[in-house]
Amino acid sequence: MSHLMNNYGRQPVAFSHGQGCHLTDTEGKVYLDALSGIAVNTLGHAHPAFVAALAEQAGRLIHVSNLYQVPQQEALADALAARSGMDEVFFCNSGCEANEAAIKLARFYGHKRGIENPVVIVMENAFHGRTMATLSATGNRKVQAGFEPLVSGFVRVPYGDLQAIRQIAEHQGSVVAVMLEAIQGEGGINMASPEYLQGVRQICDQHQWLMICDEVQCGMGRTGKWFGYQNAGIVPDVATLAKGLGSGVPVGACLTRGPAAGLFGPGNHGSTFGGNPLACTAALKTIEIMESEALLANAERMGDLIRKELAAALEGVPGLVAFKGKGLMIGVELDRPCGELVAQALAAGLLINVTHDTVVRLLPALVFNEAHVQELVAKLAPLVRDFLKGAP
Repeated sequence: MSHLMNNYGRQPVAFSHGQGCHLTDTEGKVYLDALSGIAVNTLGHAHPAFVAALAEQAGRLIHVSNLYQVPQQEALADALAARSGMDEVFFCNSGCEANEAAIKLARFYGHKRGIENPVVIVMENAFHGRTMATLSATGNRKVQAGFEPLVSGFVRVPYGDLQAIRQIAEHQGSVVAVMLEAIQGEGGINMASPEYLQGVRQICDQHQWLMICDEVQCGMGRTGKWFGYQNAGIVPDVATLAKGLGSGVPVGACLTRGPAAGLFGPGNHGSTFGGNPLACTAALKTIEIMESEALLANAERMGDLIRKELAAALEGVPGLVAFKGKGLMIGVELDRPCGELVAQALAAGLLINVTHDTVVRLLPALVFNEAHVQELVAKLAPLVRDFLKGAP
């Protein structure tokens, strides 16, 4: 009998080690990893320079707390600000913590403007985390069910609908922010158009609202840009990061600029583990390797190749709806629930995921190469083709 809480639908496999874009299980079977820990393992597994940097830092110092200065934290904040267009950074441990900080910041901003009950506009099909505030901001009743009462202060609109936001602006005087993902990952790899993100930016400027971009899944080079919002040529007031930031070491960040910068002071927010020397070393080394190996360009190139090769392999197959996403954030949308493909792919030596019931989600490491693409297509395309032969 396991003493673990039964809150994960785990696949019947355990891995002993990984190398690059492959994992080996405890029985010796090798798998192509097209999920990278759900967009976490930016550099794949056991990247030698990354491992060496972690080992060296762990041998010197792992944690000291934010009661003291942390030089690695200051260096990482500088590195992220330079690549994001943001001014200030708060470090935490996860995506939901980064989003929690952003929500608190938006409320703090509202109270400083004399708004007693600040409201944040959020999106249908959004996913921002599983803490009570981020769960309430999430647009998925399945993950909210059973945890009511939810946190108040959120108004939900359809993703991609600027007019819905404008209508709220006309009738709701307590709005302080709009919170959204440039690409909805858990929601089915739904992409916001550049025009939509530009429109949200304009509305926020017009009404003195904060624009908050959740970059937890689509940030850190996954789309071919450092941040998803950069594909639209805009800069938000708040951006949140985690997942790929530390290539597997837990680290999150809440970045601010303009009206959102300078709001928090000592005692307003904090984190015991956030931004410790080991986590910041992991993130700094991730950024260094991403640049030295040109992984942003690689993400764009390999993502395009995956979509092209899968489209060719599945051309004319009934039940295939669309290929979605950008860079190495890829969705293959089918016309029916396809969760059973996860186990079938596992048996074929391939790690994938299904999100929003009908979308095969691929989130390979940014070190994916052409040989990996061919292996992925050779394993996945026959599974999808055979699956779609069945009745919807």
